[in-house]
Amino acid sequence: MLIVSPVVTRPLLDAWEKDKAQIAAFMKKASSTKSKSDATKKKKQAYDILHGFLTKLRSFTVLDPACGSGNFLYLALQELKDIEHRAQLDAEALGLDREFPQVGPENVQGIEINPFAAELARISVWIGEIQWMRRHGFSEGRDPILKPLQNVECRDAILARDGTEPDWPDANVIIGNPPFLGGKLLLSVLGQAYTDRLRTVYESAVPGFADLVCYWFHKAGRLVARGKAARCGLVATNSIRGGKSRVVLDRIAEDSTIFDAWSDEPWVVDGAAVRVSLACFAAKDADLPVHLDGAATDRIASDLSSGSADLTTVQKLAQNRDTAFVGDQKSGPFDVLGDVAREWLRLPTNPNGRPNSDVLKPWCNGRDIVQRPSGKWIIDFGPGMSEEEAALYEAPFAHAQQHVLPMRMKSKVKGIRDFWWRHWCPRPAMWHALRGMARYIATPTVAKHRLFVWLDARICPDHQLIVIARDDDTTFGILHSRFHEAWSLRLGTWLGKGNDPRYTPTTTFLTFPFPGGLTPDVPASDYADDSRAAVIARAARRLTELRDRWLNPPEWLNWVEEPVSGYPKRAVPQSGTTQRELKKRTLTRLYNARPQWLLDAHATLDAAVAGAYGWDAGISDEDALASLLALNMSRAA
Repeated sequence: MLIVSPVVTRPLLDAWEKDKAQIAAFMKKASSTKSKSDATKKKKQAYDILHGFLTKLRSFTVLDPACGSGNFLYLALQELKDIEHRAQLDAEALGLDREFPQVGPENVQGIEINPFAAELARISVWIGEIQWMRRHGFSEGRDPILKPLQNVECRDAILARDGTEPDWPDANVIIGNPPFLGGKLLLSVLGQAYTDRLRTVYESAVPGFADLVCYWFHKAGRLVARGKAARCGLVATNSIRGGKSRVVLDRIAEDSTIFDAWSDEPWVVDGAAVRVSLACFAAKDADLPVHLDGAATDRIASDLSSGSADLTTVQKLAQNRDTAFVGDQKSGPFDVLGDVAREWLRLPTNPNGRPNSDVLKPWCNGRDIVQRPSGKWIIDFGPGMSEEEAALYEAPFAHAQQHVLPMRMKSKVKGIRDFWWRHWCPRPAMWHALRGMARYIATPTVAKHRLFVWLDARICPDHQLIVIARDDDTTFGILHSRFHEAWSLRLGTWLGKGNDPRYTPTTTFLTFPFPGGLTPDVPASDYADDSRAAVIARAARRLTELRDRWLNPPEWLNWVEEPVSGYPKRAVPQSGTTQRELKKRTLTRLYNARPQWLLDAHATLDAAVAGAYGWDAGISDEDALASLLALNMSRAA
C-alpha cells in the first residue's frame, strides 16, 4: 500500500473530490431553481461529470510488470473498486442514481516470467473480484466463476525471446516489486548468454553492474517521461540510492518528478529480512503532494533524500586521487593461521636462498577491525612472480598447491586459472602508494559504524577494507569527523540484513572536499606548521590513544616479537581470563555503547575539524553538507 496508495488511490480520490464538488454545486442549483428545465439541465450537467469520472475510472489500467502471484494487482483492483463504489455512494447521496459496479479484473495487467506464478496471479485477481463483490452485497459472475484473464502475460518483461527489448502493455500507472539481484550475481544466476544480451540491449541506459531491478526502473521511467504512463511506483533494493544502480534514478529525477518515496524500509522476501527503497514518480508537471518517509517535503533527490544539499551532483576531485584503494583481493584460501605462518618463518632459507618472510604477511579484514583480530597471515607471491619462482618457497607453495589450486581450477575466469598462485587483484598501485610509510589508515568497506583505524604498513589488507595511503594524524582526524561520516552515509550505499553503510574509494572518498591546504595531494610535512592541522592531529591522537587503551589494556597483554624481524609485534593475553574478557572489547561494542569519554573525544575532534573549515563547532550536519557540496563544486570547476 505504500506504493498503491500514492500511485493509484490518492490521485484518483483527489480527482473525485474535485468532481464531487462540481456535482454538488450543480445539484444545489438544480434543487434551488424554480424552472423545471433549468433543474433538469443542471442535473444532467452533474450526471455528465459523474459519468465522465466513472468512464475514466472504468478504463483506468494498472500494470505490474513483475507481478509474481499477483499481490500488487489484487490490492490495486480492491482500491479501484472501492473508489468506484465510493463515487457511486457519494453521487447517490447528492441525488444521482447508482449504477452496477463495472470495474473488474480487466483493469489490471501483469507480466510474469514464471508460468505457475502467472496462473496464480490470474486466480488471485479473480478471487479478489469475487471477494469484493460478496462483501458489498453484489452477486459475482458465474458460468464459469473463474474466467480466462489474458491480461496477465507469461513472459520476460525486460528481454524478449528474440533478444530485443520487449514492449509493455499500455497502462495508466505502473506498480510492482521487481526482482532484486546484485550486478555481480547476474552471471551466476542468469547465465553468461542472457546477461551479455541484457547488458547489450540496455548498454546506454543501465550500467553493467547495476542491480537487476534497475532494468524495470529504466523502462518504467522512460514510459512516464514520454507520457505513456501517468505515474509509477516500484520497490527496489535500497542500494539503488547510490553507486551504479542510482544512475537510473538520476535519469528519472531529471526527466520526471519523484513525488513519494521511502528511502529505507525493512522487507521480508522468501523469509529473509532485507532493506528496500520505494520510489514513486510522475511527469515533471504533475501536481502531486511530495512525501519522503511519510513526511511532507519540497523535493526528493535521486538518492531519495530531501535535504538542501543535493549530493547527487558531486564531482570527483583531482586533489583526492591515488590515495584511497580497495584492499587486496585474494580469491582463494591463501590465508593461514598465525601459528602455521610462524612455523614457516622459523624454517631455514629455501633453495633460492630466500626466507619465507618474502611471501608471508600478517592479514587483516573488516571483521578483524570491528571485532578482535583473528591473527591470520596470508601467502602473497606478489603480482609478477612466476610459478617456478613461487615454487622455490617450498612450504607456502605446497600449501597453495593443496588448498588454492583445486579451487582456482574450477573458476570460469581464465586469468584465475592460469595464474592460480597469485592473488586475483593484488593492488600494486596501493602498495606503491604505501611505499615508505610505517602505517596507513583503513576502514571496513561495510560496517555498522564508520570507523577508521591505523594499520601497520606490513599488514596485507583484505578487499573488504578501504586503504587510505596517508600516515598523518591530521588526515585521520578529518576522516573520523562527523562531517566526513555524514558525507559517506549520504554518498555510500547500504548492504545486508543489518543495513550497514558501505564506503567506497570513489563515491565517498574521491568526492570529499578536505579543508583547504589539508587535501590528500599535499604532503603532511607541508602543513606541519599549520595550526589547524596541529589541533586536528592532537585530537585524533587522543582519540586513538583512548580507544587503543580500552581495546587492549596493557595490564592484560604482552606484546611479543615475531620469529623474525620486520613484522609488527603481536598481542598475547596474559591469561585465559584476560583472553575471555578481551573478546568482549571490540570497536563495534564500544561504538554501540558510546561512553562519555568517547563522545567527548569525538566532540573535540569534530570541533577541530569544523574550525579548519571555518565553521562554528555546533554547525548542523545538513548545513555542513551544504557547505561541503559548495566546496566540492568549486574545486571540481
